[in-house]
Amino acid sequence: MQWIDTHCHVYDERTPGGTDVSIANAHAHDVEKVIVIGTDATTTQQALDIAARHPKVWATVGLHPHDAKLGVHTISPFVTGMNDDQLDEKKIVAIGECGLDFYYDHSERDVQRTAFAEQIALAKAFDLTLVIHTRNAWTDTFDVLDAEGMPSNVVFHCFTGDEHEAREAVRRGAWLSFSGIVTFNKAEDIRRAAKYCPTEKLLTETDAPWLAPVPHRGKENEPANVRLVGECLAGVRGTAVSDIAEATVMNAHRAFPRLAR
Repeated sequence: MQWIDTHCHVYDERTPGGTDVSIANAHAHDVEKVIVIGTDATTTQQALDIAARHPKVWATVGLHPHDAKLGVHTISPFVTGMNDDQLDEKKIVAIGECGLDFYYDHSERDVQRTAFAEQIALAKAFDLTLVIHTRNAWTDTFDVLDAEGMPSNVVFHCFTGDEHEAREAVRRGAWLSFSGIVTFNKAEDIRRAAKYCPTEKLLTETDAPWLAPVPHRGKENEPANVRLVGECLAGVRGTAVSDIAEATVMNAHRAFPRLAR
């Protein structure tokens, strides 16, 4: 069985063994491909550098809602003026993670909304997938998406909504990416969403080095653990682990079309 970790931050110093060791360990544990996520200009450059030196790693360009106050102009130069071939050469597969976080409010909410809308526009302009982070802001997130118009491919990363939010996201054509949180003891609402999620809209991720799945909860996370997310999803959905692996790999290539190029 092969897996794809559609969302991780292995440039972070808390990554077990460091960036290159964690990626090697991922491949040793049947993780076929890895997407490293940019959250500001610095981490976007780090993600691109990692993708450049690892054949089976891709990167995103994004401004996290925590850092929305920095302005989208700080990350837009990574894609501005590029054509399809140049984006593929740089291994850029998405814009994000971006969105709204009304739990921490590290950036003012209106600033978050503006940065989110501007990154939606970037995703549409360059035909890139949009990776969304949303926390305590579901209604506003859907409102911004509806006002700006959905890009061709949208992924709700680290999905933490219930079945209602899952239905609303899928109704708009989005994919739902589940992290180690789905394995947590008190995450029944997320497991209900995972059980509902149409097979063709299901994705796996680690969000490493955070959110390590059970039985590693509380420890630093790494892409190799994405299999544990898949095993939990199989149990929740009453299907074979191999079926989850096959479906989520296929879905990752659909959600991030540049992965297949």
